[in-house]
Amino acid sequence: MIDETRFRQIVAAAIKDLGRQIDTIDTDALDWKLTDGVLSVEFEAGGVFILSQQVPVRELWLSAFSRAWHFRWDEGKWTERDLAEPMENVLTELFSKKLGFAVTISNPG
Repeated sequence: MIDETRFRQIVAAAIKDLGRQIDTIDTDALDWKLTDGVLSVEFEAGGVFILSQQVPVRELWLSAFSRAWHFRWDEGKWTERDLAEPMENVLTELFSKKLGFAVTISNPG
């Protein structure tokens, strides 16, 4: 398991990068904020995506559409622990579905 200090560094970089990517989405239909290491994306049409770090288990947890995903850092990328799906694929699909147009999110971090 990755040590806590390194995990926190990787998470901070990933969340910062994801925030930058969200800022490039050409829409006023969403707003994001970072509070105590939790990234919240609020949508004008309703709904929130929450990305939070879970330090004890060294995971990032995503909540969206009344569902949860659990991502682990492995070999330079975030991968969903049960589905083995890269985080960028999950985020791209979720943002595109919510906004109603194609959005591309690359591997945060």
